[in-house]
Amino acid sequence: MKQRILFVCLGNICRSPAAEGIMRRIVSDRGLENEFEIDSAGTYGGHAGQLPDARMRAAASRRGYELTHRSRPLREEDFDAFDLIVVMDDANYERVCRMAPERRYIEKVTRMVNFCRRHPQWSHIPDPYYEGREGFELVLDLLEDGCEGLTEAALAGKS
Repeated sequence: MKQRILFVCLGNICRSPAAEGIMRRIVSDRGLENEFEIDSAGTYGGHAGQLPDARMRAAASRRGYELTHRSRPLREEDFDAFDLIVVMDDANYERVCRMAPERRYIEKVTRMVNFCRRHPQWSHIPDPYYEGREGFELVLDLLEDGCEGLTEAALAGKS
């Protein structure tokens, strides 16, 4: 059975689509496409249908990631459809938990930094939207670390 993972940030145009793209690459490089279903969404729907932020796409492209996801809001049915909902910061965590149709779904919600190994000092994945190029690079560093850790955790949970 596939491990179904949904990444969530505010607008679904920077952090969560980058996490989705990174995770897809890791899964593909390891030949695990049949083991995972990966998507992303936002707690705010104002960017629905848009591609990821051009600055995030450029930063990701420099690392070999192609971000083609179209922004979409988190939907009630996502709580049933996904095994794990991975949020980028505390505001996302609180909002996703409030959006859960039932309390039992809160067990599926976790923070991305819980999977980071090389960056334990970070308590959240910062929003690079109002930052310069360095902000986007930092976010990609953190997401690469977190996605590697998440992959390892997901595979360990299946054994």
